[in-house]
Amino acid sequence: MNLEFDIFKINHNNIELKQGRILVSGPFLHDIYFSRSVVILTEHNEKGTVGFVLNKPLEVSLNDLIEDFPDFNARISMGGPVNADTIHVLHKLGSLVPDSVHVIDDIFWGGDFDVIKSLISKNQVLPNEILFFLGYSGWTTNQLDKEIQEDSWLVTELSSKEIMSFNKKIWTNTLKKLDNKYKMWENFPENPSMN
Repeated sequence: MNLEFDIFKINHNNIELKQGRILVSGPFLHDIYFSRSVVILTEHNEKGTVGFVLNKPLEVSLNDLIEDFPDFNARISMGGPVNADTIHVLHKLGSLVPDSVHVIDDIFWGGDFDVIKSLISKNQVLPNEILFFLGYSGWTTNQLDKEIQEDSWLVTELSSKEIMSFNKKIWTNTLKKLDNKYKMWENFPENPSMN
């Protein structure tokens, strides 16, 4: 008997690839940065794409990374393989942070880091209003489109609350909200050769 569908073939649901969209990695994407990852796109244009992995938390303090950073219960994730020695920020501080880029809903990217540091030192930022990333994910022109056609990524949307949740289970939780066939991905072994 032949099955009429392939559970590892992604149904590209015509969700436009653009700033604010979410990438969910397919189960065969085996990479230290992208295996079972969820990535928010903060920039997508003719020059390429920039995003940040939301579910690769790091057990490190900002005080260990940045000299004189105020005490703060910062949530830090590995943002991706590009410039892994740089720090990037997603936040809900909006116009309080000059030069920040509106991504989607109440989420902003970057901006004046000294202002962010000052707001934190004045206790004007709650931990759930900001995410920090080491490095970022980047794709050159058309590179991401090609990876999507190769079924490496599923494009979807998440709420602002879900994006900022810093939930290690966001990959599984996102799959559960999608088409039934994607729910099967979560039970697929991370390393099939080990079974």
